[in-house]
Amino acid sequence: MLLAVDVGNTHSTLGLFDGATLVQHWRVATDDRRTADELAVLLDGLLAGHGGRAGVSGVAVCSTVPAVLHEMREMLRRYYGRVPGLIVEPGVRTGVPVLMDNPREVGADRIVNALAVTHLVDGTRIVVDFGTATTVDVVSARGEYLGGAIAPGIEISLEALGQRGAQLRRVELLRPRTVIAKNTVEALQSGAIFGFAGQVDGLVERMVAELGVDRSTVTVVATGGLAPLVIDECRSIDRHEPWLTLHGLRLVYERNNATTRS
Repeated sequence: MLLAVDVGNTHSTLGLFDGATLVQHWRVATDDRRTADELAVLLDGLLAGHGGRAGVSGVAVCSTVPAVLHEMREMLRRYYGRVPGLIVEPGVRTGVPVLMDNPREVGADRIVNALAVTHLVDGTRIVVDFGTATTVDVVSARGEYLGGAIAPGIEISLEALGQRGAQLRRVELLRPRTVIAKNTVEALQSGAIFGFAGQVDGLVERMVAELGVDRSTVTVVATGGLAPLVIDECRSIDRHEPWLTLHGLRLVYERNNATTRS
């Protein structure tokens, strides 16, 4: 089976594929202090019920955290040395034309998402990834990555507000009873949930207008660990695909045949 690993700034998602079927998935905290040995122990625990290392026939990885990527390379070399592997980074064939000023600066996860959504739906696509940052990326009907927007994520925005606001504090991210809140906790929740939903809707509306296409021809797909908090309040979201990046990693792995490790 293929092990796909998406290392994000706050959380990492891992999935185990049997062919094109995602048979198991996990979400763990990203810790850039973990060593290669600790990463191996973590994987051994997750894979224990699925044949362990012996059940892994390939590995595909993308990471937005350089320190973790370094240890991940070392872990793969030492513990999965006989398993075909692929790390998605500049130079790896994804099949996604990147129409940016500097294609190499685009995060691997965003390109992987673009590949996955191209196989998922037809027409113009917009991918909204709710993670440490909220990214809104546009993929053309021909599968080209056209660019996008990056905004602070929900959690780090609230953390910053709690640090800089003398009378404000961290709150649980829940939908408040009303938009016009009657207490500080719900006021913070209202700003986070409804505010970020409005931000996404506004960005999508502006992007569609800038593309000059009819909204009915655009599919907006949400992904990321924080998506469930907001998508019910977003008028613009058409589909929720929580494991979009993992499916993209599988597609990149298959495209490259995983004959060598990057």
